[in-house]
Amino acid sequence: MAKKCVHKGCGKSYEDENEPCVYHPGPPEFHEGTKGWKCCKPRVLNFDEFLSIPPCTTGKHSDVDDTPAPEPNKIDESSPQPTPAPAPAAAAEPVRLPTRQAQPPAPAPSPKPQEDEDDDPELPIQAGQECKRRGCNAKYDPSKGREGEQCVHHPGAALFHEGSKGWTCCKRRVLEFDEFMKIEGCKTKDKHLFVGQKKDDKQEDVVDNVRTDFYQTPSQVIASLFLKKIDKDASTIEFSSATTVSLDLRTQDKKRYKNEMQLYSAIDTEKSSYKVMGTKLELTLEKADGTSWAVLRADDPLTGEIIQTGRAGRVQGPK
Repeated sequence: MAKKCVHKGCGKSYEDENEPCVYHPGPPEFHEGTKGWKCCKPRVLNFDEFLSIPPCTTGKHSDVDDTPAPEPNKIDESSPQPTPAPAPAAAAEPVRLPTRQAQPPAPAPSPKPQEDEDDDPELPIQAGQECKRRGCNAKYDPSKGREGEQCVHHPGAALFHEGSKGWTCCKRRVLEFDEFMKIEGCKTKDKHLFVGQKKDDKQEDVVDNVRTDFYQTPSQVIASLFLKKIDKDASTIEFSSATTVSLDLRTQDKKRYKNEMQLYSAIDTEKSSYKVMGTKLELTLEKADGTSWAVLRADDPLTGEIIQTGRAGRVQGPK
């Protein structure tokens, strides 16, 4: 009787346990928006790209999940714990001054790629082809007709936040990755999506949003926009005004991100610069007036903090 292999990245049905199995022996890792497996190096931002990371190990099939669980942080209680040094009365370095208690905004979900509505009737479907819709996992069986197919899936994007996992289209949240993969779809559509529509080789996939991060000095803001494989020669980056950066980023794998990024404060366009890197675009924005930036973009939600970039004043005691 055929069994289904439970190894991560395999999931095939098998009868011979000695048949080679290619899988991920380590658990999944999600950190600051990146996704990957502990057993190998690739890290991606998009959940669909995470599922496409090729398995890294060859072994034998199994119906027992032996993937190790992530190790909790251990504290050696037998060792003496260092006593924190008292805070000095006067700070000589720049400090971060909270103006009110505020929770930072939740990270944006993985960008949801554009999805075809129906299969192109002229495209062949291979036996065993999986449905492309998230959470469905149905496989094409040519011996069965396609009449009456019901595709139960998740139309939203994967959402991972502070250890919880779920989908933007429904409310259920779980902690374990295996439980997340078992969350039943919340929308039903007639017929599965096995192959989609025929693609034009020259057609670009539009990227609506990219992950950003920044830090600052008293005179500069250094911002990172994470988009892999940017084609420097085909892309345009312009400091078009004191508060606007015009971006038209094209990648080597036919993606395009276009945006007129409105900045939080004014910059010196002549002194500002950029650098195209393998996984991101790095902007070095020269501040026009030395103002501390609370956020990067003018439409970003404020976190409730003011970042002081000058030298802190001395605190004088009673005379």
